[in-house]
Amino acid sequence: MTGWTVLAVTLALATLAGVLLRRRDGAVRKARGGVERLTASDLRVELGERATLVQFSSAFCQPCRATRRILDEVARLVPGVAHVEVDAESRLDLVRSLNILRTPTVLVLDASGRVVRRASGQPRKADVIGALGEAVDG
Repeated sequence: MTGWTVLAVTLALATLAGVLLRRRDGAVRKARGGVERLTASDLRVELGERATLVQFSSAFCQPCRATRRILDEVARLVPGVAHVEVDAESRLDLVRSLNILRTPTVLVLDASGRVVRRASGQPRKADVIGALGEAVDG
């Protein structure tokens, strides 16, 4: 009987963990920690006039492709917004300094390069547009 109880508790905890991880995946959240600021020299490209969407990707990441399409579309919709894709494998210095733990990770920067929002996993288009509102207005 003890074995069945342990199995039931383990399955319940695993299910709860799965549900919590799925809810967090791709959620656009406020950037934590100190104010992080990225410059054109950090990214090796010019920042957007009003805001910049920075995507950290890797070669074999399936959600990275879908994220690229979403961010490209949003950048085309909103004037003055640039989409920059960074290959995480070739920019380990930047990955470590920004505490990027998985791909895709998306950073939303305001016009000055300050990180205002962050998403790990594939974000929803509506969430990206909402985060851009804060970056452009804030």
